[in-house]
Amino acid sequence: MERIKLDDFTRFHFISGLEFNNNGSHACFAVHKANLDQNEYDSNLWVCEADSGKYFQLTALNKERAFTWLNDNEHIVFVGLRDPKDKERRESGEEFTVFYKICIHGGEAVKFFEVPFSVSQIEQIDDENFLLVAAYNPARPPLAGLDDVERAKALKQRKEERDYEVLETIPYWSNGRGFTSGTRNRLYLYNLKENSWQPMTGEELDVSSAALDPSRARAVVIAAPYKSKRELENRLYLLDLESGSLSLLANQDHFRYYFADFLDDKQIICAGTDGVPYGLNHNPLFYTVDLASKEQRLLTPGLDLSIGNSVGSDCRFGHSKSLKVFGEALYFISTEGAHSYLNRLDANGRITKLTSSPGSVDGFAVRNGTMLLVRLSPDRLQEVYRLEQDREVQITHFNDWFANERRVVKPDPVTYTNGGVEIDGWVLKPVDWDPRQKYPAILNIHGGPKTVYGEVYFHEMQYWANQGYFVMFCNPRGSDGKGNDFADIRGKYGTIDYDDLMVFVDTVLAQYPSIDPERLGVAGGSYGGFMTNWIIGHTGRFKAAVSQRSISNWISMANTTDIGYYFVPDQIGADLWENTDKLWDASPLKYAGRVTTPTLFIHSEEDYRCWLVEGLQMFTALKYHGVEARLCMFRGENHELSRSGKPKHRIRRLQEISSWFARFLKGVEQSEQS
Repeated sequence: MERIKLDDFTRFHFISGLEFNNNGSHACFAVHKANLDQNEYDSNLWVCEADSGKYFQLTALNKERAFTWLNDNEHIVFVGLRDPKDKERRESGEEFTVFYKICIHGGEAVKFFEVPFSVSQIEQIDDENFLLVAAYNPARPPLAGLDDVERAKALKQRKEERDYEVLETIPYWSNGRGFTSGTRNRLYLYNLKENSWQPMTGEELDVSSAALDPSRARAVVIAAPYKSKRELENRLYLLDLESGSLSLLANQDHFRYYFADFLDDKQIICAGTDGVPYGLNHNPLFYTVDLASKEQRLLTPGLDLSIGNSVGSDCRFGHSKSLKVFGEALYFISTEGAHSYLNRLDANGRITKLTSSPGSVDGFAVRNGTMLLVRLSPDRLQEVYRLEQDREVQITHFNDWFANERRVVKPDPVTYTNGGVEIDGWVLKPVDWDPRQKYPAILNIHGGPKTVYGEVYFHEMQYWANQGYFVMFCNPRGSDGKGNDFADIRGKYGTIDYDDLMVFVDTVLAQYPSIDPERLGVAGGSYGGFMTNWIIGHTGRFKAAVSQRSISNWISMANTTDIGYYFVPDQIGADLWENTDKLWDASPLKYAGRVTTPTLFIHSEEDYRCWLVEGLQMFTALKYHGVEARLCMFRGENHELSRSGKPKHRIRRLQEISSWFARFLKGVEQSEQS
């Protein structure tokens, strides 16, 4: 078995979007793999037979990832850009979405239809009609219907407008999407026979999602009025597809819905919260809404469970749903402790946990008693599994080579108590660990903060262990998986969480005398970048630090990032105009004059979640005070650099980090690294 290589992730296969057709005979999913030559990811659709488990590749042009099943159970519709003329139109600035149709039993994909806007969701109503969720901006109306002269004139004007950006709303940009001022999501009804579309919602209603009822005559819609400021609160609406009428379904003040679908033809099941008393990160509860009375009823009182999968890893790509309705029951993923599981919720509020294996459920599909999972395990990369009672049977074998050829280190659990609270952590020992030797160690801090580390494969940490480091990671207070009280650190950033991390380091040093306490490093991204910045301003025990996509100044973060205007007052507990001192006291930049730790800053130019100025401010402060510092900025990347950034950029990022630690923890320059 060989050591893990830095660029091994470029050979990994990532799986997303697992979905059954209506009769449950087949499931489709997307498979993604890095393409170093093109510096992007190839994505193709694969199909699995439910009975036999046989799976095969359906598309091969490397650009197919977003899809939906047609009602006939034999055809899949996916978004594509295969025609060279369509590519030219896109490059000229025209906005549109082209759908292709392909039969799972063979044959080429054919162009199905096209609409003049960017579609994020498609639902088939019947043979002729589709419900679409699509982006709309009054300043850029669709070009459909214009003659060639008018179209050319409109495109020329759009090209000239690229030199300007007019901001009229907050947020005015969005991480991964760029400038979005004025853009909302609208519902459209598309008719295939007439090739026509009509908006079903107004220009100032921003639609999050839509789900059709079993008869395909109505849709439940989550949406919010959005004029100048996007609020977190939203509403439930009922759309009658025949009449086009949109009516308010549940009139809950100060409420945020995350999910809604029809449990049957008489009631809606939804997940949401009013944020009381835990604010932005309050775990949602499940409710039902009676369609006749419009009464919303709490289905799961007392539930304190994190909905969705927040187990961190840098070995995923693409999107999978975490909640789905089938057979008058809701199936959903939950994060509990350091793992995520699949559950079933019935109409009476009973929750049944369907999986028990360690690791994470990254996606699932349910039909007619058959359940398929996309799972990431402690010692294996993503694969598709069939759930057979209490047993998970592996179906796909895309990544078997890695488990068979590479030296994956099993995490040692380290549980400790701080302030009467139990904290979960882990240690990766260096490959070929010799207890008689001394080794450097790296503390890695997760983002969020409401996420978790677990025992699933994490490439960068496994690589460091294969390079001769101890790697320490834990879930301090503020993390997910242990309920609202544990996750609630509003107004306490840099206090109890900092203390949990330092006690964790002390605990690990006591249990592993092979670690050299004079050669400790610390790294983290997002919230972990904030904590890295905070740590180096409050202790000199770490000899090297790597701060990624970080926060250094809550005052600047509040008014420049895509979430800052609501995230900062909620999480720090201070308003910029009423309590500036509290924001500054909680900002790592205030303490930058104390820093002595050599620090590498990693940031992306288009990271609008933790904007570039956050890294620049901290870098400038360290250089001003004579501390060794380096900043590596990645053009064309955003907040997701470490997880879905371009393959070559991810390689360079990990090279930068590993070289920095090698230099200051091993005394080895980059050229000397293995």
